[in-house]
Amino acid sequence: MQRSFLLYFLITITGFIFIGRLFQLQVIEGENYDPIRNAAVKVEYNYPERGYIYDRNGKLLVANQLSYDVMVQPNQVKEIDTLEFCKLLKISKKDFKRRFKKAENYASYLPSVFLKQLAKEDFAYLQEKLHKYQGFYIQKRIIRDYPINAAANVLGYIGEVNEQKARNNNYYQQGELEGKDGVERQYEDVLRGKKGKRYLHRNRFNRVTGSYKNGAYDTLPENGKDLTLTLDIELQLYAQKLMKGKRGGIVAIEPSSGEILALVTAPSYDPNMLVGRKRSPNSYKLFKLDSIEKPTFDRGLLAAYPPGSPFKMMNALIGLQENVINTNTSFTCYGGFRYGNRSNEFMKCHCDIYGRPIRLKTAIARSCNSYFSNTYKRIVENNNKPSEGLDNWNKHISSFGLGNYLGYDLPAGVPGLIPDGKYYDSRLKYAWNGSSNISNAIGQGEILTTPIQLANFTAAIANRGFFYTPHIVKRIDDRSIDDPKYINPKKTTIDKPHFEPVIEAMHEVFKTGTGKWSQVKGIPICGKTGTAENFIRKEGKVIQLQDHSILVAFAPKDNPKIALAVFVENGGYGSTIAAPITSLIVEKYINGFISKANKYREQNMLNLSLQNIYDLQLTNPEEFASGTK
Repeated sequence: MQRSFLLYFLITITGFIFIGRLFQLQVIEGENYDPIRNAAVKVEYNYPERGYIYDRNGKLLVANQLSYDVMVQPNQVKEIDTLEFCKLLKISKKDFKRRFKKAENYASYLPSVFLKQLAKEDFAYLQEKLHKYQGFYIQKRIIRDYPINAAANVLGYIGEVNEQKARNNNYYQQGELEGKDGVERQYEDVLRGKKGKRYLHRNRFNRVTGSYKNGAYDTLPENGKDLTLTLDIELQLYAQKLMKGKRGGIVAIEPSSGEILALVTAPSYDPNMLVGRKRSPNSYKLFKLDSIEKPTFDRGLLAAYPPGSPFKMMNALIGLQENVINTNTSFTCYGGFRYGNRSNEFMKCHCDIYGRPIRLKTAIARSCNSYFSNTYKRIVENNNKPSEGLDNWNKHISSFGLGNYLGYDLPAGVPGLIPDGKYYDSRLKYAWNGSSNISNAIGQGEILTTPIQLANFTAAIANRGFFYTPHIVKRIDDRSIDDPKYINPKKTTIDKPHFEPVIEAMHEVFKTGTGKWSQVKGIPICGKTGTAENFIRKEGKVIQLQDHSILVAFAPKDNPKIALAVFVENGGYGSTIAAPITSLIVEKYINGFISKANKYREQNMLNLSLQNIYDLQLTNPEEFASGTK
């Protein structure tokens, strides 16, 4: 009796275990069951249209085109005529083995790309023969097409998902494409959409017999969302032409919104170079071989340069705010500023006003080093300790977005450098004061900024004390960007009244100062030219090369429509190259054309190439610096 009871008990317990397990598999885990791991199931992916990209005026920048990949699922491959198959695909047997092994190592039960992006004529021929090669099939994909050769650094490109991401990310399979740079990378989740899946049941002969579970697991694709950028592509193209034969960056911003109107890096490349089967050899050329021109290096976002004389406006604003100067404060220039007793402790000045008092407006217009050296020294030494004075100086500058990432919606950037008291306390082993780092007065020394930071700094001046975080996307589908990060203004630490005298002085730069030869009739431009010294170290020796040419500006003076920073590597004085380029961009954007009076200026800049300077600096920097060639 006890034995029969024990037997019934064991049978009952076993039954409950089986029922519980079935309930777990079919009900609890059924919702998350992935039939792709079932050998009797074949999955077909339906890739969505990737979102299109337009400029602010609706001009198409990025479109789509069809591509065809040969896919393989290794555990479904049977004996095939390898030589015949290799002939069809135009590959060697060794290449076949390598590709197949890679697919097996990834996952034998998952499909992966065997040969990507077939030519259309090869696709048509192969499709007729492919039924003979079990485990192989053709997958349609969407790749990019760029109707306009512009803004490659902004748009980015799409490339194959790496193997590690394909393993760890539930969405991507090996061989699929994702955004790799620029907007394509930053807005990948928005642009890619959602791929559809269709599950098909296979019998023991590996033939498809119909839909798996009547399509219970099937999903439809969802197309990616379109992006409208803040870029004005006509302005972008024009700025790119002006930078031909030059290296550097141009960033233009709409002050009233923070929208980026142009983001130019020179040299650049045609975005179509990184599309299709030519992408691999071209990417090797662009990323590996060309380490001198660096066409994939975005100088507008990543190149940190000394800001030079445009930084004098920053010191003027801080001096006014800290009440160490006012608009009537004057300093006398004797050809420069002496900051020590030794003969080499003298900063030269080229304002050409000798032995006469210089006030703020003239100091900015004529770019007087002496005036701003005295101002900076007063700022730093305004507190009991120079380190505290410099910390206060740093605080004001940081409020303009300098020395840090601005938070724009592009994946590339560097913070630059604005030193504080701690920076010099750790590096200088003696008691220091405002004269110890006097180069900061004129935007040299340890200070480093990027063109986008300088453009944003200029927009803050144009707005009389506030700025909007720069951004590149204006709308997603038909919805305007409503992120508080981009629509709420950021206030600087400088009071509004202090901006007016600085703006008047910036206007004077283009009336009678260093930018007077680049005026545009009818457009009051406010700006500041700059020349940043350029040094390299070779075999332990410091060599000074051709200076960089800089200009920051906004226009018109009232209700400004554009603020920009122009940086031309080895361009010399800011007034010779950066200033005419700036005035042309301002005129083009505000008027829509270049007037007859400025056509000569335009042709001069379009035809100007600095390539001989770049070549000479590379081959013989010593002779270039000495001026013997």
